[in-house]
Amino acid sequence: MAESYLGKARRALAAARPLFATGDTEGACNRAYYAMHDAAHAALWSAGLEDDGALVKTHAGLMSTFAQGLVTTGKVGIEHGRALGQVQKFRLLADYTADPPAESDAAQAIALAEAFVAAMEAAGDA
Repeated sequence: MAESYLGKARRALAAARPLFATGDTEGACNRAYYAMHDAAHAALWSAGLEDDGALVKTHAGLMSTFAQGLVTTGKVGIEHGRALGQVQKFRLLADYTADPPAESDAAQAIALAEAFVAAMEAAGDA
């Protein structure tokens, strides 16, 4: 299941880049967040913190389980927990406000997502 989530994360990240290149900062922030969202699920599966009987079903639940199960235990660096929260804020602004995110925010979201997905891939290999 972890590999399936990583595949979703990679596809979402790949979709963020062309959206950004065409000026769609809303779409880029959305896809960057979902790349991280899916990579976080993959990391939780790899660590045995998520299974078919206990799927994390909300964004808040994912953030909490990720923080408690992976960040506070030192399995994942605190910078990744912070990055997930930051990009979630960009996604919320992109999806639920009238104005699109700034280009600099979308670029930051993609950069954070790239680092996050790579770190979760490495964590799953460890």
